[in-house]
Amino acid sequence: MIRTITAALFLALSLQVAAAQEKLTVLLDWFVNPDHAALIIANERGLFEEAGLDVEMIVPADPSAPPRLVASGQGDIAISYQPQLHVQVAEGLPLVRIGTLAETPLNALVALEDGPVDAIADLKSKTVGFSVGGFEDAVLSAMLNTAGLTLDDVTLVNINFSLSPSLIAGKVDAVIGAFRNFELNQLDIEGRPGVAFYPEENGVPVYDELILVARNDRLDDPRLATFLDVVEEATLWLTNHPDEAWKIFAASADDLDNELNERAWRDTLPRLAKRPAALDSRRYERFARFMKASGLIKEIPPLESYAVEIGR
Repeated sequence: MIRTITAALFLALSLQVAAAQEKLTVLLDWFVNPDHAALIIANERGLFEEAGLDVEMIVPADPSAPPRLVASGQGDIAISYQPQLHVQVAEGLPLVRIGTLAETPLNALVALEDGPVDAIADLKSKTVGFSVGGFEDAVLSAMLNTAGLTLDDVTLVNINFSLSPSLIAGKVDAVIGAFRNFELNQLDIEGRPGVAFYPEENGVPVYDELILVARNDRLDDPRLATFLDVVEEATLWLTNHPDEAWKIFAASADDLDNELNERAWRDTLPRLAKRPAALDSRRYERFARFMKASGLIKEIPPLESYAVEIGR
């Protein structure tokens, strides 16, 4: 039997559906870009809603703030980086890794293809630009060591996130901290192709680039496991349908449909974690030893205190 739904009944049903949606706040690490592909696709295709989640994604005014805001209870999940997690946990922040978005490093040492640096050994007596000290110094030091060099053999220049412009202007001979899926494409678009040296191929243990972190006392929150399931579903779908997914992503905001993002989309998809909830324990333990050896943390805490695999 077909019944006619009155306006009052329709409103009541709508309110019930809205009430069933559980709010979840996700603090991004930066403005929306292809690194967030799985989240945007999940949202645009209604996958979060189907799973009973009302996910609000917030772009930070300060990219360093999201993990600290989550640690203080001002958000449910933050997108962060594995190297930063080790440092923040050492500082006493109650954070734990619950998932992974990008499972390989995106960070790279980049020089101009037509410049004076064809190999890491060519950096001797050259200038290297950086944006954030600490971890980038440790990465550069390990990479230089593979060529028999140390940080004393180069001149470090703080270029304050002006990576590609500083290279193109000749202010530095190379930059550390460039994202291989963005800066390399940006340089190519500008007609000044770059060459990249990858940390994981030059003395630095492989690590997860983008991770999802939550407070360590909220791991029994069922919304977290549901969220990770949806992210996995979205990641597998966009992997199988990259062109259709790009169109959805590009149309989700006015400033996303451009050549740089389209190129970055192509280079980012292979690096997305196909099993976002899965934890590579050996990878985290190995990288923790690197962080300690580099002087970035004093002690290595038990793995389960800062990285977990949430079960349902």
